Amino acid sequence: MAREALTKAGGRLRLAAAFGVVAATLSLASFVAITANAKRPVGAAQTPAPPRHLPYPELKWPLQISGAQYAPAAWHDVEGWTEDDHLQAYKAFRLSCKQISTQRTAPAGLQPLGASLRETCDAANAARIVDDAKAKAFFEHHFRPLRISRLGEEEGFVTGYYEPVVDGSRIQTETYTVPVYRRPSNLFVRGFKQDAAGLPNKGQVFRKIGRRKLVPYYDRAQIEDGAIAGRGLEICWLKNQTDLLFAQIQGSARVKLEDGSTIRINYDAHNGYPYTAVGRILIDRGIIPKEQMSMQKIREWMEQNPDGANELRRQNRSYVFFREVQLSDKDEPLGAQGVPLTPGRSIAVDKALHVYGTPFFIAGELPIESELSKTSFRRLMIAQDTGSAIVGPARADLYFGAGADAGKVSGRLRHNMHFLMLVPKSIDPAARARRMPLPDPRPSEAIAKLLDQEKAEKEKAEKEKAEKEKAEKEKAEKEKAEKEKPTPADAMTTGPAGAANTTKAANDATSKPVEAAAPVAQPSATPTTTAPVPIPEPRPNIATGAEARRSRHHHPYRLSR
Repeated sequence: MAREALTKAGGRLRLAAAFGVVAATLSLASFVAITANAKRPVGAAQTPAPPRHLPYPELKWPLQISGAQYAPAAWHDVEGWTEDDHLQAYKAFRLSCKQISTQRTAPAGLQPLGASLRETCDAANAARIVDDAKAKAFFEHHFRPLRISRLGEEEGFVTGYYEPVVDGSRIQTETYTVPVYRRPSNLFVRGFKQDAAGLPNKGQVFRKIGRRKLVPYYDRAQIEDGAIAGRGLEICWLKNQTDLLFAQIQGSARVKLEDGSTIRINYDAHNGYPYTAVGRILIDRGIIPKEQMSMQKIREWMEQNPDGANELRRQNRSYVFFREVQLSDKDEPLGAQGVPLTPGRSIAVDKALHVYGTPFFIAGELPIESELSKTSFRRLMIAQDTGSAIVGPARADLYFGAGADAGKVSGRLRHNMHFLMLVPKSIDPAARARRMPLPDPRPSEAIAKLLDQEKAEKEKAEKEKAEKEKAEKEKAEKEKAEKEKPTPADAMTTGPAGAANTTKAANDATSKPVEAAAPVAQPSATPTTTAPVPIPEPRPNIATGAEARRSRHHHPYRLSR
């Protein structure tokens, strides 16, 4: 009993000691945790952030223009902004708003910008702005400027265009012999009805033969040679092909008739061939220097060289068809957006990259007064038109109006300019950057060394493994080659030829007496090399006579019986 009591007492003491150790351990752990929390700065997270899984989630840019780079700017940093006539720009913008407000859906590919412009147009339509100060405040309140250019470049590029005024006739005469064609009925563009109001100015165009067959449409040379003549497609007639070419390049024209009336024609379709600049051809051929190139120089050269003009013109296989529009002499031509253009405020842009109605502030120096002048040009323009040669994020064609004077100014413009794109404030170009998660923090120096060491050891192990496998493979191939290599004994005994030679040697040995052994030759001073004995070729396996006879009487067709 006493021993039993002592045993129970000892067990209780051991149990109490164990509980004491556990309590001490927990107390120490709590103390360490409290100390660590005390060392953390106020407001620091108490629990580590959960690890993120790569790749990071893709977030769409609210504004994304292919091949472009853009950076935000402040209004007070935009040189020439305060000196511009903002009221004129506001009036041009209101014209675009009429078209934007009637659209049911935003332009494909640029929905955020299209929707934001619609909201801004609602504000413009509701406002009653009649002075420049309010117009300037309107743009500053609803837009933010972004410097935009082609990726890797600082400036954009501008040219000019206008509406030609040419003489013509409703009927063909000895003076007026060049037809102005409307869109043919057999011209077909995939995805569009043949009588669609607006066809694209780029891409393939086909000629429909019958119900299904499609072939490329006629090019300029074929049309000028009469491919579609006599089909009643003539709107009017002009004096020469040069007048028609310039009307096609500009996309519209005013045709002054002999009775004093005017026909207004606008772009309607093209034949599907890419536009080739005849001015570029003249520069490449060294006919007109690049610094002197203008529309007036092209026209002068064509008038002085009619045969050369015919060949040069046909280098541009593109051909434009027109439609007659009901506009008075006071009305401006309609741009691709469907609104009247404003001289000095409307621009043509790349339709694939921009939305009609977007304001652009273009700044630089242009030869407005003369060919050698450097007129300060800092003006807010509205994108309302397009052109097949207008390609790129910072590329614009400035509209200067109608007539010869406008043609002279626009004809000499080929200059680099700075572009600022006005984006509605509802679109924040930095929104994606703010939502993009930050990268994981870099590991400490000690951990980085361990990671590098682990990586080096892994690479070393993989290298040693690869070398070992390579050595084993080479050893196996060598052993295989040694096994397959024939020996001299094999050459004498293996195969039909070897067997025959061995039998002959045995017969000779038994039939002839053994001759005296020849004296052994003394080794000479210079060692001689003994040529290897070639292995005889195997004798063909020729069947015996009986087998040959049996094979001659064997016919395959008997197997089928």
